[in-house]
Order: sequence, then C-alpha cells, then structure tokens
Amino acid sequence: MTYTIAQAEQELQAKCEKLNLRWYPRYHLAARAGWINDPNGLIWFDGWYHAFYQHHPYSTQWGPMHWGHARSKDLLHWEHLPVALAPEGPEDKDGCFSGSAVIDGDTLALIYTGHKFRGDVSDDENLYQVQCLATSRDGVHFTRQGMVIDTPADLHHFRDPKVWREGDNWYMVVGARVGDTGQIRLYRSADLRQWQDEGILDEAEAGMGFMWECPDLFSLNGKRVLMFSPQGIAAQGFENRNLFQSGYLVGDWQPGEPFVRAGEFVEMDHGHDFYAPQSFLTPDGRRIVIGWLNMWESPMPEQQDGWCGMLSLPRELTLNENNHLQMRPAKEVEALRQAWLPWPASSLKNQQTLMANKAEAMEVVLHWDCTSSDAEQYGLSLGEGLRVYVDTQMQRLVLERRYPQYGLCGTRSVPLVPGAPLALRLFIDSSSIEVFVNDGEACLSSRIYPDADRRQLSLFAWHGTAILSEAGAWQLE
Repeated sequence: MTYTIAQAEQELQAKCEKLNLRWYPRYHLAARAGWINDPNGLIWFDGWYHAFYQHHPYSTQWGPMHWGHARSKDLLHWEHLPVALAPEGPEDKDGCFSGSAVIDGDTLALIYTGHKFRGDVSDDENLYQVQCLATSRDGVHFTRQGMVIDTPADLHHFRDPKVWREGDNWYMVVGARVGDTGQIRLYRSADLRQWQDEGILDEAEAGMGFMWECPDLFSLNGKRVLMFSPQGIAAQGFENRNLFQSGYLVGDWQPGEPFVRAGEFVEMDHGHDFYAPQSFLTPDGRRIVIGWLNMWESPMPEQQDGWCGMLSLPRELTLNENNHLQMRPAKEVEALRQAWLPWPASSLKNQQTLMANKAEAMEVVLHWDCTSSDAEQYGLSLGEGLRVYVDTQMQRLVLERRYPQYGLCGTRSVPLVPGAPLALRLFIDSSSIEVFVNDGEACLSSRIYPDADRRQLSLFAWHGTAILSEAGAWQLE
C-alpha cells in the first residue's frame, strides 16, 4: 500500500470526531487520533516551538510510521498541523522512523530514518534503514530530498539520527545494532547532504543492551551528555524494571576525538512509562527534553477509545556538580496554574483524609518532614488505582498503580536519603502522573486509568504518624 499525507489527513479528520475522551490528556500533547510514540524534530523555528512525533493515523496500533506535527508558542497549547511526512518514497516505503530537526539558514530541515524491507518482513536480513532529508521554508509543508546516508555494510538496525551544528560542521549521531551490541555512530557534514563517517562514538559492553535507540549528544555544565534509549538491559533489583530504558552517560568529547565516559549509565525516569526522550534548546538557551509516556509491549487501554500514546511535559535539564542529570518541569508549565487550593493537613496518624473529589488536571505540592514522620507508609492516593508514598522500611518513594482490569499492576520506586526532607511536585492528567522529587533529583512517570467516578485524591498515613510542612494543589488549565 502507498501512503500519502492527503490520505492520512482524511483518515484523521474522520477518526478524531469519534474519540472517547475519558482518558485523553487535558494538558499533554497527543495525536488527533491513532497511534503516537517517539517525539521527533523538537525545535524552535520562526516564532514557534515545533513537535513532530512518530504517528500511525490509520489505527491505534503501531504501523507504517508517519510524522505527526504540532506547534506551540508556549510548549503548552498545541496547534495540530498537517502530517509532515508519510512513507511515500522508495527510501522510506515501510515507515518514516524517528529523527530530528535543525535550522539551516531560513529552512527547517528534518533528518529522519527511512525504513524499508526487500523481501520477507519477518527476516531482519531484508531490513534496510537509511537516513533521509526533508526541508521546508514555512515550517508546515515539506519537500523530500531523499536519502543522504545509506545503510552501512553488514548493518540492518541503523536509525534515529540526531543532528546539531558545532563550529563549521553539522554532526549526526545514529543508533545502531551489531549482533547483540548496541552502539552509536557519528557522522559529519558541511551541508546536511554529503556526510562523512566519523566512526563509532560509543558502544555497549556486556549487559548494556543489544540496540541503542534515539541517541542525543549535548553540552551541560562543561560536560557532554550522551542520552539514549537502550534495549536489552536486564532488570536488577529496583533498577531497569521496564522492558526498555532511557538514560545517559556523562563524559567528554570534542570533534575528532573519542567520547570518554566519566561515569556509569543512569536511568532518567523511574516510572512505568517514559521512553525515547529528545532534547532541544529554547531561544533563551535552556536544554528541554520531552519523552514518550508509554512503554513498549505494555497494555494501553486507551486504544479502545480511538487514540493511543502521549508525550511528557517539557522538562528542563541541568547537570549538577556530581554529574547527575536533574529534570524539572519547564518554567512554562507554571502558566497552567489557576486556583491554589491549600490543604489543611499538617499531621496524619493511622488515617486517610479526602483532599479533592475529582483530580483531573492538577499539580499537587507536598513537603514531607521525614525526620518527624514514623508511619510505615504515608503519601497520596488517587482513587483505588494509584498510590505515591514513602515506605520507611525500604527508605524509598514508591509509585504503585493497580488497574487489574487492564493488566496494569506494579510498583516503581527511587531511594530516599534517611531523615532528609522530601519535596514533591505531582502532575496529574486524565491518564498520567509525573512525579518530580526534590527539585529534579528524580522523576517517576506512569500512565494511569481511573474511572471517572474514582478520581478522589486523598492523603494517608498508616502504622504511625506523618508530618507535612506544606500541602496543596493547583488547579490546572
């Protein structure tokens, strides 16, 4: 089947009127209808933030990838634009896979992976992935420029180009797989069209994954951060619990030199649902990242409602003196705030106290005095399906979701410093929660699926007392 942008637009216009909106996000970006996964091409161009994304407009399942497109003045209120790319050429006939965007003079350039099979699609030996270019003057309509990097010899998995400019050259990192070893390839160009192979930037040692997807290399605080999404890291204890991860290595790199690591791989988000993050720069120089709020091969109950998948809140990245990447909600998110609702709770003892009857678009602020709290478990619950709480026996902050009717039960957690205060910002949307811990020290993001009449928000403390120094919530636009 040949796909076109016009066909995709017709499909979306027909489908978007039939959505069940019970879990559709109130303030996160999702597709008009159909499937969405990785964010692509995040950039500021000609007065707008642009977000492209992996998109299958024809169903709520993953399928031949298109590039969906939306733009915003403030990273919050998104205007849907026509589909930017469809798999309509010989180089991408089976999908326009992930990539990035750059500004070249007065032109917006998309660099993406063309995905194609030559023969049986069940055999990776027939898979070829190449890097392609498309350009636009108006940021809406794109002209395909074709393939700019062919599949290297003996490679089949070779995707997700991230491009940036440094000095007089463009640079590109591409994720790859050689046997069962993930790696990141590096390329250099003067014009975005002719690319020179600069070799392997970094690759996995034993246990670090068979494929490194969605690579991104950028500078923070005098260091280089190599962000990527490895596939095939085994879970150990509390770490790497999801099917695939997203994380980073900190190190040093200069053009023409090897990347030298300065630490171990670290997960970026410890919730159930966060993958394929991509970063970009704001006009004032902040490094912002947005990820996909879903996880491969997990149940996605919204598929029955005509849509599937969403993107995370924009998050500002900083690197502290210990080379730890911190993620905070971008300052723009505060513009969503409406009424502030102070919560009277200051002390809880063996009780659960109702704080809101219906939490649907809300930012909750909780400051726990852990030194003065001795309850075994204390925290917040949303209906019967979600709890975010301190477990004092494990000394961990736990996000627990329980939706057995959808096959979604389990916990994710991060360690706490014994006796240290705990400040939380929790962003609740129709079907998601993002928890920011101690001003960006950690983050947990998960999809949630409460029934409309089971969105009561409560605080609780069991087997002892818990003390709050601040508690309340912002209603969000």
